[in-house]
Amino acid sequence: MKKQLLIAAVAATMTSVAMADISIAGAAKVNYKTTDFDSASVRDTNAFTNEMDLNITGKSGATTVVMNFANDSTAATSTLLSEDNYVKTSIEGVNLQVGDWDNGNNALRASERGQNKFEASTSMGPVGIKYQTSGDDSDDSVTLSTELSGVALSYKEKHKSEEIKVSTAVSGVSISYFAMNSDTTNSDKSVVEVSGAFGGVDIKVAQATADSATCISGDTWMGDFETTASTATCASGTTAYDLSNGQDVRAISLKTSIAGNTVEFRNVDVDDVTGSDMSYNKFIVTRPLANGTTFEATYTDLDDSVATKDSAQLDLELAVKF
Repeated sequence: MKKQLLIAAVAATMTSVAMADISIAGAAKVNYKTTDFDSASVRDTNAFTNEMDLNITGKSGATTVVMNFANDSTAATSTLLSEDNYVKTSIEGVNLQVGDWDNGNNALRASERGQNKFEASTSMGPVGIKYQTSGDDSDDSVTLSTELSGVALSYKEKHKSEEIKVSTAVSGVSISYFAMNSDTTNSDKSVVEVSGAFGGVDIKVAQATADSATCISGDTWMGDFETTASTATCASGTTAYDLSNGQDVRAISLKTSIAGNTVEFRNVDVDDVTGSDMSYNKFIVTRPLANGTTFEATYTDLDDSVATKDSAQLDLELAVKF
């Protein structure tokens, strides 16, 4: 009898595990970067780095639990961090999300991870409504979004600031405008992006401007912002890629496929602040390999107004998603 009870208990446990709706996904990449500085006074660098991400998602009915972990390593350090952790559900047509998560990069500011956040969203006819907070009035925001005649519109009201998004497509050409306006004097910034495909070549052009008391610190540079700053505040300018207040960014990207490879050329100019001009040309070749990984080689030639920052860099990357 005891054996039968034990077998029944084990079977019940196994059934519970089998029925659980849990998924695990992740990604990993390893990079080797070698940087050759033009100035003899600056030492050339060679470094291996790796980034590992693990994403766990559990579902029960209309409720989802997300737990994300990251291990980003250099030669000297290796730290496992808990990143996004939140619960999503829906009650009577209102979508709710509670926990910790990253607000994501955008074209004008770097991402920031907030803790103890709350988000509620729903729709009233053609208008989407979203409320976000983290328990402090200064973090409260309300976003209204809709679409009119093929034009997507979004307005976000925040504490002493606002965000405006407008996007559409005309004859296969995508056009978008994004602005972050602040009540603080000379602290507005905006970006216009135009993209399309012509003759097998994907073309994207961007123009971002910042007032004299604020800086651009996000994914503006064709989706590959190079800043070393970890916050949305203006960087100190310790490297060529850290922007100062008032600097504007102009960029163009050309991308196509050649012999199974994705080949991209980027040209970026940063200027409008005396003594801080910078530009670079970047060539990127990406190829999926038969073993399930993706190989990417990136060559960057950087020209800075500060001669000691001029450099040529080769970045070899092996990446995999699962």
